[in-house]
Formats: sequence, C-alpha cells, structure tokens
Amino acid sequence: MNGEVLIGIDLGGTNCRAALVSLTGEILVLNKVPTKMHEGRDFFLARLFRLCDDLIQFAAREGLRVSALGMGAAGVISPTGTVTVSPNLAPLNGFPLAAAIQDQFSLPTTIANDANAIAWGEGILGAGRIFSSFLTITLGTGVGGGLILDKKLWKGTDGSAGEIGHFVVEPEGRECRCGSRGCLEQYASATGIVRTALECLERGEDSVLAGLEPEDITSLKVSEAARGGDAVALKSFRETGERLGQVLASVANLLNLDGVVITGGPAESLDLIRPWMEKEIKARAFDIPFRRMKIVRGELGEEAGILGSARLAHDELVAGKKRVDLGPAEN
Repeated sequence: MNGEVLIGIDLGGTNCRAALVSLTGEILVLNKVPTKMHEGRDFFLARLFRLCDDLIQFAAREGLRVSALGMGAAGVISPTGTVTVSPNLAPLNGFPLAAAIQDQFSLPTTIANDANAIAWGEGILGAGRIFSSFLTITLGTGVGGGLILDKKLWKGTDGSAGEIGHFVVEPEGRECRCGSRGCLEQYASATGIVRTALECLERGEDSVLAGLEPEDITSLKVSEAARGGDAVALKSFRETGERLGQVLASVANLLNLDGVVITGGPAESLDLIRPWMEKEIKARAFDIPFRRMKIVRGELGEEAGILGSARLAHDELVAGKKRVDLGPAEN
C-alpha cells in the first residue's frame, strides 16, 4: 500500500528509541526518550505513548499511515506480548505491554525479545538474508541470541528460546546475574572482555591498560590496545573467542545451521575473535556442520532492533499472526 509505514521501537534499560520505518527498511524519523524505569510503570507508559503519538502525528502530516507497531525489549516476552520477566524493565514484569499499546492506538502491536527482533531484521534486511537457518548473537552488556529456523523465528513455547548467553562454559566460573556461574556472557560480552582484562591487571600483568582507572577501561579501549599488540588485551579477545567457539560447536552439532550473525559493539572486533572461535569450533564440532556454518558480522548496526521489530510487526500482520516466514534465502 502506498504511504504505509511502520513504527519500530528499541526498548532498553536506559533509552527507548522509536522510529518511523518504511516497508523497505528506511528510517524516516527517529526519536528517543529516557526509559527512567525507576519512576514506575505509569510514568514510563506516559512517555512511551507520547513518543508513539508524535510519530503517528508526523506520519499523518506527511500523508503516511502507520499500519503496525513493533517493539524489541530485553527479557522474556510471552507470545502475546506480555513482559514475563526483564531485570532491566522490572516494573513491566507481568504487564501485557502489547495489549496496552494496541488499546491506546488501535494499532496491531508485536513485542519480541530484543535479540529476536535483531535476528529478524538481519534476516530480512541484513547479513542473514543469505541463510535459511541461522543464529544471531548480540554482544553487549550481556550476550543474547535469536534463532531463525527455515526462515521462521523460533521463540520457544514460552518465548524464552535463544538464551545462548546463559550456556555454561565454566561450571565454577564467574557469578552471573542470572544466579548461575560461568555463563557465556560473563566471558564473551563487552563486560566480559573488560573483566578478563581487569583480572589480568590484578595479577600484575604488563599492559598499556594499567595506566587507566579500572572504571575507564571499556571493551573499545581493550580492542584498541589489542590492535596495538598489547598482550593482556589480546588475551581478553582470545578468551572471548574460545568461549564463543565452545558454545557454537555444540550449536553446530545440535542444529546444523547455515550460519551465525554476530552483532553488537564487540562484533566490530570480530577479526580479533574469529581465529580463536573458529579453532574451537573446528576442534569440537563434527566436520559437516562445521563446514556448513558460516560466521558473519551483522550489517544493520545500532538500528537492527528498530528495523527488525518494525518488520516483524508488519510480517505478523500480513500473516494474520499465524505463520511468519522470511521467504526464500538469497543466492
């Protein structure tokens, strides 16, 4: 339909970013408000509704019609769009957020886990277009995962599928916020990269990072040091690569995927991670799934969640929310 646009929302613990998105994936306008979840659910909903209303009014002034709204949010999201549990969005836990938005604006509304939204976006518009079955891994403060099987988003029975960040790689390892120990995200996330470097510094290992205050060390600075040949920084990325490889070897054996799409800040340093990651996969996975599974970096950057959630809402609307299919893989 001419003039049809979508709203895509990326809801994080710090900011809520929303955009008008064309059906071809062009962002027409993007706005954001602070989440401020500590102020409570009602205050957040008021900000969210104003944000959405501003976009709807903008669309109307431009002669456009918003046909659906999609949101990606961290945490477990039920198939009906209720926030089952989200540590960073705790006031929304148990709240039927999709229904509230739909009631407010009379718009078909889809809410998905943020990694699922990113996976869908990469599958429609980004690096996942070439795959029929692939895993998207998001490397940020934690590690998330979104799974596309035969061009369909696999959410699991309760919407909690894809939590690759909580594969245990070291049973007596670092404490994880989930309550377990040794989860992948404690080693392979941006936070994990920094933690590995800090542990090396605490042991007195020589590094250019030793001249920084601990709170000033970021994964980006570790990456810069690694590119300069710093031994501690290189060790941090080796740890990340090896831990990712251990998990992806099991994923390859279990699912025989076409590919893996890695996104997030640390994905910019994939060249530092890849050699160690692929060495582990090759050593641990069966040969056939190892050779099949190609590992690529995401293409959509910071807007992947916005683009993916918008398209997921549209595609579920078109499919009558009965079946969502990406269509044939590109050659």
